[in-house]
Amino acid sequence: MQPFPLQIHDSFTTALPADPLKHNTRRQVHDACYSPAIPRSPSRPTLIHVSDMQGALGMTSEYVSSQAFLDTFSGARVIEGTQPYAMCYGGHQFGSWAGQLGDGRAINLTEVLVDDQRWALQLKGAGETPYSRSADGLAVLRSSIREHLCSEAMHYLRVPTTRSLSLILTGDEVYRDIMYDGNGAYEPGAVVCRVAPSFIRFGNFQIHASRAELTTLKKLADYVIEHFYPEVDAGGESPYADLFRQVCERTLDMVLDWQRVGFVHGVMNTDNMSILGLTIDYGPYGWLEGYEPGWTPNTTDRQSRRYRYGYQPSIALWNLHQLANALYTLENKAEPFEESLGWYQRSYPLRYQAMMLGKVGLSALKENTALLPSLEKNLQMVETDMTLFFRELAKVNKQDSAAEAVQKISPAMYVSMEASHSSTWEQWMEGYLMRLKQETEDDQARSLAMNKTNPKYVLRNYMAAQAIEAAEKGDYSLVEELHNLLRHPYAEQPEQEKWYAKRPDWARHKVGCSMLSCSS
Repeated sequence: MQPFPLQIHDSFTTALPADPLKHNTRRQVHDACYSPAIPRSPSRPTLIHVSDMQGALGMTSEYVSSQAFLDTFSGARVIEGTQPYAMCYGGHQFGSWAGQLGDGRAINLTEVLVDDQRWALQLKGAGETPYSRSADGLAVLRSSIREHLCSEAMHYLRVPTTRSLSLILTGDEVYRDIMYDGNGAYEPGAVVCRVAPSFIRFGNFQIHASRAELTTLKKLADYVIEHFYPEVDAGGESPYADLFRQVCERTLDMVLDWQRVGFVHGVMNTDNMSILGLTIDYGPYGWLEGYEPGWTPNTTDRQSRRYRYGYQPSIALWNLHQLANALYTLENKAEPFEESLGWYQRSYPLRYQAMMLGKVGLSALKENTALLPSLEKNLQMVETDMTLFFRELAKVNKQDSAAEAVQKISPAMYVSMEASHSSTWEQWMEGYLMRLKQETEDDQARSLAMNKTNPKYVLRNYMAAQAIEAAEKGDYSLVEELHNLLRHPYAEQPEQEKWYAKRPDWARHKVGCSMLSCSS
């Protein structure tokens, strides 16, 4: 058997306390950051797809095509000299404290160093752990394709994210009730290998703080500072408050990028918030198609819409409050944590405005301060595709009339505009064109800059649904096609123009396209 080709460097399990029990019995785990967990061996693993993460890890094509790769990343074989494990964490789910949660269907294989960059390798869908509660720890092909494609799509959109190395069919059937309505069915099982510098979440800190396990909490915080936040002075006066400030900054960066590209996470529980400011856990996510700040893709959140697009920045702040409460127990000084939370509140609207100015190709608002708020109002007035709108707006020239400019953005509308709506848009365009003429950049330079901020292609749910339907019939070509498309989301790619289109009518209310469950 070909040996594992990467340099193993397991810092998490070396530095932090382990659960002394080694079996998979569901249980409450105290004063430990992880529990040993062996992946379930699949019956007939088949490699479906490998991403560009292969290159980042320095894996050769020969190794990727080997039986050793298939065995390792399907869960059939434990890497020699390693101890796979599941992390212990808690979290607030939909605003309520849920207590211990943990890696219920994720098993960390090992950590590797590649050119001094640390990567943790984690299998999702590889079987039971002590944190699986009443679940089986498995994943289906449907949700695995969505995670694999979206992780990589977000990377190329320049959104901070965990990544995905491989997608492997297990050969086993997994029972799932996709809409929780009693109509469950068996589906093909799959395993994704997720990759990130670390998978530590806000909830990893919360669980120890909630139990007053302060020694373990301190070890975890010190570990994170040492390995991932070297800019924090570990021997300083307030290292944990300083760590928190850095987490606030990274979280703000991440959420701004979500808003920029129209991504809706769908389930921003504190256990789904990365301590590194990475997008983590691709479940019922979605992309704004019709521009609707109140939209959430999550069926579980249908009533309260807690995790709707327009509320994501506020939820991130709420989640940061919970992390602050956990880290505060290490310092007992509220002021520095409150200052960082205040910084987030003050910074977001300023950073958001700057981001939106980039999307519309302006350097400043100057006297027309209502330009951006009125734009967002107009986008909701007539159902308007967010991704298409900003790409079409880049085609507007300074010398266009307002009517000509409105005609250029009309392909982004889902319905024909009424005369009153057209008049409202023309009024906005008049102000926009007036402001454009004050810019020193020419139209071509501005258009190029806008198109580096506004993607042309995103992983719309209907696109993922088509790839899933084909894959469930044994055709994986669409997975490969979408992966290649989304590696260059800002490029024109004229040969892929079919994907630069509004959501088709058939997908408006189709399960898996409009709304998804946490099982998705």
